[in-house]
Amino acid sequence: MIKFQSFVSGSSGNATFVTNDSVSLLVDCGANGKYITECMRRIGADPEQLSGILITHEHRDHIAGAGVLSRKYDLPIFATQKTWDAIGNSIGPVREKNIQIAEPEMTFEGLGVRRFSIPHDALDPVGYSFITDNHKLTIATDLGHVTKELEDNLSGSDTVIIEANHDVEMLRNGRYPFYLKKRILGENGHLSNDSCGHLCASLVKKGTCSIWLGHLSAENNLPVKAYETVAGILSENNITVGGGVSLNVLPRYWITQE
Repeated sequence: MIKFQSFVSGSSGNATFVTNDSVSLLVDCGANGKYITECMRRIGADPEQLSGILITHEHRDHIAGAGVLSRKYDLPIFATQKTWDAIGNSIGPVREKNIQIAEPEMTFEGLGVRRFSIPHDALDPVGYSFITDNHKLTIATDLGHVTKELEDNLSGSDTVIIEANHDVEMLRNGRYPFYLKKRILGENGHLSNDSCGHLCASLVKKGTCSIWLGHLSAENNLPVKAYETVAGILSENNITVGGGVSLNVLPRYWITQE
């Protein structure tokens, strides 16, 4: 069984703890090391036992604490070569042995990890699937639009963490400058609640039964709006939340939700 705990989700930071009880990994580390360490200890996990940090892309809200955590606990960081090129010195020095390339297929003590490309305005952004004999969890946020590669990799996941970044009308009528609105709404920006809902409906028809909405905008979305929009689109597709399909919204900061 694969389990996860989101520690922070949104434009202010992203970090998700994934484990099958034999091995533990951190997907992104976009908060400070002290916060991540405290979150892990709250759930009875030891940061020193992490098998590594998997980076999706080089934006600050995904890498801010990665260097600190790697140096403190001697942890390997996995990213594509292009992402490492983009990260450069922005996370401080990392021991050479801990600079690892995220291969298309990896295995950590029986836990399979598959990376795949996602559409976002970074150099080489990726999502990750975690696979065991009877479970598949896929994390895919920071999505400008839905591609065939994205949907193919999400398909067959019984659990997905998927982006529902913004409500289009809130964004268009909000206070963001025009260039930023254009970026978010663009092909390599972020996924709207509506687009997320249609993607989730397709995934449920292919076996997904647990949906977690993440990377919500603090300015251009509300948890209840994201939930109701996606639930409404699922209903339009004859999918009832609670009828074998669960829908939840990740908190922006897990540690404050206890």
